[in-house]
Amino acid sequence: MNTLYYGDNLDILRRYIPDETVDLIYLDPPFNSKATYNVLFGEQNGARAAAQIKAFDDTWTWDQAAALAYQEVVEAGGGVSQAMQAFRTLLGHSNMLAYLSMMAPRLVELRRVLKPTGSIWLHCDPTASHYLKLLMDAVFGADGFRNEIVWQRTTAKGHAFTRFPSTQDVLLYYVRSDKPTWNAQYLPHREEYIKSHYSNIEPETGRRYMLDNTLNPNPNRPNLTYEWNGHTRVWRWTKERMQQLHDEGRLVYTSSGMPRYKRYLDEMPGTPVTTVWTDIPPINSQARERLGYPTQKPEALLERIIQASSNKGDLVLDPFCGCGTTVAVAQGLKRRWIGIDITHLAIGLMRHRLRDTFGDEIEGQYEVIGEPVSMPDAQALAASDPYQFQWWALGLVGARPVEQKKGADKGIDGRLYFHDDAKGKTKQVILSVKAGSTGRAHMHELRGVVEREQAEIGVLITMQEPTQPMRAEAASAGFYRSPGWNTDHPRLQILTVAELLKGKRIDMPPLRQVSTTFRRAPRSRRVSEQGELDLYTAASSSEDS
Repeated sequence: MNTLYYGDNLDILRRYIPDETVDLIYLDPPFNSKATYNVLFGEQNGARAAAQIKAFDDTWTWDQAAALAYQEVVEAGGGVSQAMQAFRTLLGHSNMLAYLSMMAPRLVELRRVLKPTGSIWLHCDPTASHYLKLLMDAVFGADGFRNEIVWQRTTAKGHAFTRFPSTQDVLLYYVRSDKPTWNAQYLPHREEYIKSHYSNIEPETGRRYMLDNTLNPNPNRPNLTYEWNGHTRVWRWTKERMQQLHDEGRLVYTSSGMPRYKRYLDEMPGTPVTTVWTDIPPINSQARERLGYPTQKPEALLERIIQASSNKGDLVLDPFCGCGTTVAVAQGLKRRWIGIDITHLAIGLMRHRLRDTFGDEIEGQYEVIGEPVSMPDAQALAASDPYQFQWWALGLVGARPVEQKKGADKGIDGRLYFHDDAKGKTKQVILSVKAGSTGRAHMHELRGVVEREQAEIGVLITMQEPTQPMRAEAASAGFYRSPGWNTDHPRLQILTVAELLKGKRIDMPPLRQVSTTFRRAPRSRRVSEQGELDLYTAASSSEDS
């Protein structure tokens, strides 16, 4: 079954993914491409405490965790050990060495789970691509290298006074053996090419064609050397095949009697895709598929990779799956898939993206491993990582955390936007999450935030059972009347984690929910989202950069 895993991908790979079971791996590991060169390559204090990994935090630092990862790889021996020792000599205890030290054991595990016919695509930027290529050579062997793809991810913005503007990402394509799964990809022929090369049009059919050479480029082919129509040459085909082409009318003869092959445009697959990809635009602020996730990649990019290196029914793995573009595209292309991410924010986003894209029926086609499924699980998560607990709790009701910007409104952990009237007015639900003890003061504070924000509904998600004064405060707020559905919904609501685990949700108009931080994914099929109301769904009122 398709699977989403929450956790460190190194641990997940070692615990759950068997040897040689994956057909295609795509990974876009986090990396701070905006960091300065000096920060990346400067010496660091190896005793520095490891910083907690948070969503979108793509800065790797040389600390105790990196030092331990480096030691593990080096002590394992082999080519990867030698490569890491060479990197240390060159880079010292820098952040770049930390990045490579964290990547090395993961690449070793990814090679282990890859089938002999499998391939791996590593997405990176020019800051680290040359180091990663050497590391990939050490893990997969230099003969496993197939291509270095340059993807033009953006256009030039502004001026770089001491260098050319950087507009590209790099894709390193490696294979496990010399017989990988491969399906050539093509682009449509350019109109100028069609007019210049396929200028002949067959009157009776209207089909465009060109006249191609019938001679063999290899002159030393005795079996293909024979006389045809008065000319003895080394031909491209056998004499039997040449006769068949003649009978089919596929040969056109010059005034001297030399045959030319009639090649039809509609039989040509297109122009082969090369190692420079300029035809796939990035996710911009107006893109229909944009979810607001900072590192989101366009679906067209993953479609090309998945179609090139896998077939229907194959298993695709993304160990840094983020907002889930790989798993969504794999699902749409009828591949099986595994996604891994270290934040509940990403796992929750992927679940809603899959549902929004493929409908409710997708819920039974995959499982999630690593998320809390009981109160002890939720309590353990809250104790170990309050932010992860908050993201997980918000994800249960389809919400996303608000942006934590300087000067941001306090008392708001998440928002939901909805529409329930014919005028299309954007309305909102304010959410507050409390992992510790709660009391009436929290409900009073939430009520004030709802009034200040002019929100329709406020919800407190709490680990503890609400007190009677809390319930009384919620009841005193009255009800929100939905004009579109003619239904009443409590303006202040309390949801316990225990209730959420049992499936209880926010009492609100029955709409598919849209968060403040992320847009909804477009559906793979056009369906009405709101039944008889048939209203549009709004994206967030503020865009992520």
